[in-house]
Amino acid sequence: MFKKFLALAAAAAILPAHALGTGDMAFTSFNADDDGWAMVTFADIAANTTIYFSDNEWNGSAFADANEHALAWNSGANAIAAGTVIVFTEIDASPDVIQASIGSLALAGTGGSNLGFAKSNETVYAFLGSDGVTPTTFITALSTEADVAATNVTSAGLTFGVNAIALVPDADFGEYTGARSGQAAFAAYGALVNDAANWNDVGSGEFTGATLNATAFSVTAVPEPTTTAMLLAGLAAIGFVAKRRRA
Repeated sequence: MFKKFLALAAAAAILPAHALGTGDMAFTSFNADDDGWAMVTFADIAANTTIYFSDNEWNGSAFADANEHALAWNSGANAIAAGTVIVFTEIDASPDVIQASIGSLALAGTGGSNLGFAKSNETVYAFLGSDGVTPTTFITALSTEADVAATNVTSAGLTFGVNAIALVPDADFGEYTGARSGQAAFAAYGALVNDAANWNDVGSGEFTGATLNATAFSVTAVPEPTTTAMLLAGLAAIGFVAKRRRA
């Protein structure tokens, strides 16, 4: 009986897991010279989550170019806390370097052979799906397109400034330079990170070997009423068990 009370108390103090959705991650850096980028997660990522990346333009129902490639990122054996920044590298050279600072990055089983990211007319998507060509949820996107960027992003159900970022056309490098602390919730950073005014968006240049900022984001959160209530319920149950044992 006592064990059941303890189990219920522990369950009451734990919030349900959050499934990743649109806007739960955002690009914080982009380096076309190194085919590298960095992203922050605004929600906890469960262990062994797979997220796909592709620079193939989405037309609303399918990826338009069969030659473009796709990458699959596995988050690894441990959960990743909200606020963490992950750095990805996909150097299209000899030898190729495909890696992530957390988890593992690899070519997806589907997609074309045109590896690497260009500085011009590029839209990179992060999405959930069953493979690298069948998205179920677009999480975010980054674009350096000059003419059709809005179409490529809106066709995926995303919006610049909300859950996608537009860099200057033909950008070689761009990086978020705004606040990474002080917000009450991680989701509040979404509007900041996806605002190009908060980026060092330098356009064309030489940035091979540049180190991408991996500083984590933090919050000064106030517990929500439901969270406090569940914690109090858990403490009350534990107190009840302790009282029964003393009796």
